Amino acid sequence: MSKKKAFALRLNEDMLKAIEKWASDEFRSTNGQMEYIIAKALKDAKRTPKQNKEE
Repeated sequence: MSKKKAFALRLNEDMLKAIEKWASDEFRSTNGQMEYIIAKALKDAKRTPKQNKEE
């Protein structure tokens, strides 16, 4: 499994509330929902990072 790196992210309060609601609706944590959204956006844009064989 790949390592996760923590970083600070500033979001508009209304946007964060919408993401929290969406996450709750799909039984995910807010962090998990944001990872899902970003992963889907990367896949849709054909920018998914290549996997290292070491992982």
